[in-house]
Formats: sequence, C-alpha cells, structure tokens
Amino acid sequence: MIQRIQSFYLFIVAAVNLFAVFFVNIVAEVSENTIFTLANALNKGTFILFVTLTLISVFSYKKRINQFVMNRLNIILNFFLLGFFVYRWLSLSGESFLSEKGIGMFVPIISIVFLSVANKAIKKDEDLVKSVDRLR
Repeated sequence: MIQRIQSFYLFIVAAVNLFAVFFVNIVAEVSENTIFTLANALNKGTFILFVTLTLISVFSYKKRINQFVMNRLNIILNFFLLGFFVYRWLSLSGESFLSEKGIGMFVPIISIVFLSVANKAIKKDEDLVKSVDRLR
C-alpha cells in the first residue's frame, strides 16, 4: 500500500534524485572566466533511471520480494555512481584552475541510506506476513 513507511522513504529517494537532475551540479570547474559543469547527460540519465526504478518499486507494493530486489539493485547502482563521482573528484587537478565540488556528490549517499531503511521496513513487513501465514 502507498501509506506504508517504506513508500515514504522511497518517495524521498525519488524526490532527492529528481532534485539532483534539475538543480544540482556535481562538479564546477572554473578556468579563465569560464565555468564548466560536469552534470552531463549521462549523470542526468542515471538520476532519471534511479527515479524510475524507485517509482516502480513504490508501486509494486503487492510484490514485496520484487520491491526488495529492486531496492537492492538501486543501492548497487548508487554505489557505482558514488564511486564514479569520487573518481572524478580525485582526478580533478586543482593547480591550473579552481575546481569546486558540488553538493550533487552526496545525492547517492542520501539515496543509499533511505533505500536501506526502506529495505529494512520491507523485510519487517515480509516477516510479519510470514508469521501470520504460519498460524493458519
């Protein structure tokens, strides 16, 4: 059902990732009065993929196991994106131009935390349903 607590956590993940698509810069590089932002189409596409996967997970509330698996897949993809961001952050040289790290690097961390909490709530619901089925 939509009113479950894990649905609320998943909506937070979707909102944070959707916010990251439109308003957040991952990295801004300043070089001789020119600003380059590295929030390219690939990064925006991955954030849209995360939003889509999260919303599919929210509306598959009748299949808790599938919802749990989709959230785990989303967590793994967020770890890959976080690794990519950290790699880009560490490979930027700061000697020839000024580079500014954006808040967008923390979006996968926020997503991972809320997806983990949602998975914990889904597991709790699944255990409750299994315990009730044993009594029949």
